[in-house]
Amino acid sequence: MQEFAFELALCASLERDRPDRLYARQLGGAVHGRRVVDVVAVEPGPEFDDRRALTAETIPPLAVESDVGPGSAVRPAESFDCHPERARAVAERAVEVGYFERERADGHTAVRATTRYPDWVDSLVAVENKPDLDSPGDMRDQLRTDVSLGLFDEVVLCTESYVTRAHLNRLPDPVGVWRFDPETGDREVVREAAGLPVEEPGIELLDRHAGRTDVRPVTAGEKARLRRRVAERAYGKGWRTYELPGCAQCDPGEGPAPGLPWCTYHGRAVHPAAECGPDCGGYESADPPAVDLAAVRARRGPWDPDPDGFDRRQVGLDRFG
Repeated sequence: MQEFAFELALCASLERDRPDRLYARQLGGAVHGRRVVDVVAVEPGPEFDDRRALTAETIPPLAVESDVGPGSAVRPAESFDCHPERARAVAERAVEVGYFERERADGHTAVRATTRYPDWVDSLVAVENKPDLDSPGDMRDQLRTDVSLGLFDEVVLCTESYVTRAHLNRLPDPVGVWRFDPETGDREVVREAAGLPVEEPGIELLDRHAGRTDVRPVTAGEKARLRRRVAERAYGKGWRTYELPGCAQCDPGEGPAPGLPWCTYHGRAVHPAAECGPDCGGYESADPPAVDLAAVRARRGPWDPDPDGFDRRQVGLDRFG
């Protein structure tokens, strides 16, 4: 579980150094293929306060992309580019998180947006974590895909290994490189990341075979839509997506940042779902620590767990049928 602990330590360090940004782990970063980005940093844009006031949750992407606006109320089935049942389910979720409000129109349930969706994202940075560069895995293809797609403004490789000139030569030139010590939180910029053309079309690598590489072009519009989805998911999800284990050895106040699943037996952060339990030599059954991870996130960054939201016109109508 080295990479998991490394990833948590990096997120804690980034949050400490740049508390004005939003951070999240394990987000999808592909339009047509499959790509999961280890860490995403979101730089808030000019209308961030409006987004922050709207809801603490992720707004359903289909709701943002639908024809539902703050003007006249419309029926979900007629305003979404998906099956009517799916449209109603997404609209219901958008009502629950405070982005839509419902009312009656011509005897039918209709929805309108509580406000115009704000332009709240300035830039996105993707970080690929590879503590040990001697075990590169799929790293090179992943980074080449990130560069050719240009979904993120910057792409960075973060490692604990000593970075040689040979390592740098094997990486795409625009990729930045950080050397990070998870125990001390020290981070050295070995190579600065170059900006990528996020507003232009890109090329996504889908698969590689002997003598053939499958790629697919991606339009600028598709990229813009996915960037918004990534940012929305990052806002609602954050990086503390674990549950603290029920073990007396867990001390979330002991590590480099509050709220980490810090194990005093191992002297490091652990992966609760994979490492904690009777099979561990230091396991001592206990109630999970009473730590509010949402409150920790709110104290250490710009996310608001309990925003005021926007006025609702009618909140007591029946749920969608």
